[in-house]
Amino acid sequence: QVQLVESGGGSAQAGGSLRLSCAASQLTYNRYCMSWFRQAPGKEREGVAYINSNGNTGYATSEEGRFIISKDNAKNTLYLEINSLKPEDTAMYYCAAGPWVGYCSLADPGRYDSWGRGTQVTVSS
Repeated sequence: QVQLVESGGGSAQAGGSLRLSCAASQLTYNRYCMSWFRQAPGKEREGVAYINSNGNTGYATSEEGRFIISKDNAKNTLYLEINSLKPEDTAMYYCAAGPWVGYCSLADPGRYDSWGRGTQVTVSS
């Protein structure tokens, strides 16, 4: 498994921006998916964005345009930039990693075998 440590969460005002980071230990997969999920209190965990080992990205339809996922391969660090923050973005944000199996899925957290402990994002209006 890959060790993942998220950071960058905190409190922010609606309309602002935050950049989350996820430091990863050495990835052992030949090809992989790395994704961001979030979970708000009382709600199911939902996928937000993914990036694969080729650099291809995908987003949950509802968040495309406000969220930007990127990865610095030299630093083994995954990022998620959240713009135009909304109170409904309040959640624990998790990064996850797993082998690429032909596609990356935001709908099935079970496809990821490594998870960080999360970083809390709280947005006030």
